[in-house]
Amino acid sequence: MTPGEEYGILGFATTTRSQTTAERSHLLSLMVRTWAQRAKFTDVLALEALEQVLPQALITAAAAEADCPTRRRRKLPADVTVLLCVAMSLFTHEALEVVLAKMAHGLRLFWPDPDIALANKSAISQARYRLGARPVVALFHRLCQPLATPRTPGAFFCGLRLVALDGTTEDVPDSPANVRVFGRHHSDRGASAFPQAQGVYLSECGTHALLDAGFWPCHTSERVGAFRLLRSVCAGMLLLLDRGFYSFEMIERTLARGAQVLGRVPAGVTLTPRQLLPDGSYWAYIYPADKERRKRGDHLLVRVVVYTLTDPARPGYGETHRLVTTLLDAQEAPALDLICAYHMRWEIELTIDEIDTHQRLVQHPLRSLKPVGVIQELYSLLLAHYAVRAIMAEAATQAGLAPTRLSFAQAVELIRVALDDFHLVAPVHHPRLYARLLRAIAACRLPERAARTNPRVVKRKMSNFKLKRGSPASASQHLDAFASAIHILPQDLPAQQTLDRPQPGELAVGLPWLAPTLI
Repeated sequence: MTPGEEYGILGFATTTRSQTTAERSHLLSLMVRTWAQRAKFTDVLALEALEQVLPQALITAAAAEADCPTRRRRKLPADVTVLLCVAMSLFTHEALEVVLAKMAHGLRLFWPDPDIALANKSAISQARYRLGARPVVALFHRLCQPLATPRTPGAFFCGLRLVALDGTTEDVPDSPANVRVFGRHHSDRGASAFPQAQGVYLSECGTHALLDAGFWPCHTSERVGAFRLLRSVCAGMLLLLDRGFYSFEMIERTLARGAQVLGRVPAGVTLTPRQLLPDGSYWAYIYPADKERRKRGDHLLVRVVVYTLTDPARPGYGETHRLVTTLLDAQEAPALDLICAYHMRWEIELTIDEIDTHQRLVQHPLRSLKPVGVIQELYSLLLAHYAVRAIMAEAATQAGLAPTRLSFAQAVELIRVALDDFHLVAPVHHPRLYARLLRAIAACRLPERAARTNPRVVKRKMSNFKLKRGSPASASQHLDAFASAIHILPQDLPAQQTLDRPQPGELAVGLPWLAPTLI
């Protein structure tokens, strides 16, 4: 074969073009891919279906941070190993050697040597631990950025990007190394079946994109992780908090980052009204847990909304719920709108469900027997999830839909199939394939759903939550609008002599409509 001649099926097609053109009734709309004569298999092995959201340049930069970098191009060089980590998080039910075979399947169909040897199980394991966790973690932090635009439905409130914090635990393989690093839970019933890693996520509510994450031993408090993830909270965000994350320090540090807070309040927290507002909410002070700071008079002025649900078909009917927010202006952020906005916090619960239930098999622990492999695998799962969600966000934007209206499970399946398509087709036609993929994902739509208020019930035994038995509650699709079931509970001011007058600097600027006589 002469220099410059190409491999692949096109080489055969060009020699017979004059004979076959007249006989064909339909021309191929896409050109089959070819490779240069001296191309190496590992140089062209890629996840090109994800190239728009996971560029090869970022992969190469992350691979350079491997624990044991090498100049020799192995069967699994560092950049290909990073791709394998992402691919194994798409094909979570397959063995690693099968995942590698799926990655290479499209290339091998037309490669000059269709029987080219791939790395075996042992080589894959060695390559993963040679890579380490640092490149995958670095790639996660470089890649995962907010996806929503001001036009994304449900992604903003009062011009602030809605983000939420939540924690979860992940079962890891029962090996001595994992038990030593991550630990396992114990109770009166005995030790847990597997060691567990404690994870905390920061998610964009409107797109389900993960913006930051951290993993610790299972006995680490979620609050510790939440404080660490405040590094990714910035001005222009509204942080939605469950009552388990409520604290003076959490709100104080969020404000220091330039963001605002909206969260539930535990039942044991006392919030004395300082001033009633026209929409039924009121101002109150919150104080730090540290006694020395309380003696110094440290406090924050917040706004409190107290409400209940009047629809008997909804979980939480008749119960009193309290929200606290740093958005003090009742005209800019009315109480009813705050209540409806807070229920966007449930989107991070659905994000965790996507990762644990639809992306991987939650009934089984992770693959890795060593802690460094566990961290690598966990961040690979999050990278794959972000890549899928980024493609879904683009598909939703083109279709004029909210990203939460598209099916995550079907999007994962479509992307798995598309990996081979991009290998087989010439790169010049990849934009057409990508546009086709976006249209296919946009067609997989979910029915509209109401704001989530699901009860804390489970089917399995040995849980602190109530058992899920008997007739379930009405499906949320058949309930009345959530806002129509909200009743804001009026509050009374305590005795006048118990009140502290808010300092002028604590009040929001530009609120002339407030009546100071109620202070």
